[in-house]
Amino acid sequence: MPLASIPSPSDPFIFHLGPLAPRWYGVLLAVGIVVAILVTRQQLRLRGRDPALAGEVAIWAVPFGVVGARLYHVVTDWSAFSGHLGDIPLIQQGGLGIYGAIIGGAIGAAIGARRYGVPLLVILDCTAPGTALAQAIGRFGNYANQELFGGPTNLPWGLEIDPANRPAKYLDDATFHPTFLYEAIWNLIVMAILLRVARRWQRYPPGYVLALYLALYSLGRFFVEGLRVDPAHEIGPFRLNQVVAATVFACSLVVLLRMRRRSSSA
Repeated sequence: MPLASIPSPSDPFIFHLGPLAPRWYGVLLAVGIVVAILVTRQQLRLRGRDPALAGEVAIWAVPFGVVGARLYHVVTDWSAFSGHLGDIPLIQQGGLGIYGAIIGGAIGAAIGARRYGVPLLVILDCTAPGTALAQAIGRFGNYANQELFGGPTNLPWGLEIDPANRPAKYLDDATFHPTFLYEAIWNLIVMAILLRVARRWQRYPPGYVLALYLALYSLGRFFVEGLRVDPAHEIGPFRLNQVVAATVFACSLVVLLRMRRRSSSA
């Protein structure tokens, strides 16, 4: 047995009051969205834009992002939903894919940016730091659900998982890598880097902060994803989300290098 460990919540619900039983996952998702909007307001103000645009664009970006995140999860884990189509809308139980959220959110942001006459890349640059912070908050919803953890470990920060939530082959293991915590910490680091770069936004072309976010997040996600033991589609020795993360990282890195080359030659 490890000398120390991180206990998991015994209940994914905050409280039970008759039919009212809010889940930590859903509440943290909502908190993350609100915090992301507040950070986006600050970033818009920094660039001399109207901070109110954050809320106006969010009206479009948030629902599109949630739908995109859910569809990504359903498609990449179709075996879990093929016989349970009624579970698809139940996002409060977990199951949102960040890359689907990025695609869906970008589509919604494009609609909002067009309606309010602001360049899309400017909006996406401004939302990137807040998105990283929202992800850090949202990962604690996985903690509350006792899901998406890593393999067994005896490290002092090992996460206690109830037997009912362990994969069959790990029933005799009590503590696991807290991948929710690893990714949350990485997201906070990403946010700090993005905020530092954003303070000198005049030096970079529109889209630079977004590309940096995608590269940094995907780099960390590749390694964290490799620790997880939940069922996943695999491509060769890698999980599907690792392949997606590696692809996004490579593409974002190419975009960053081209942007820097253009900036230095201008």
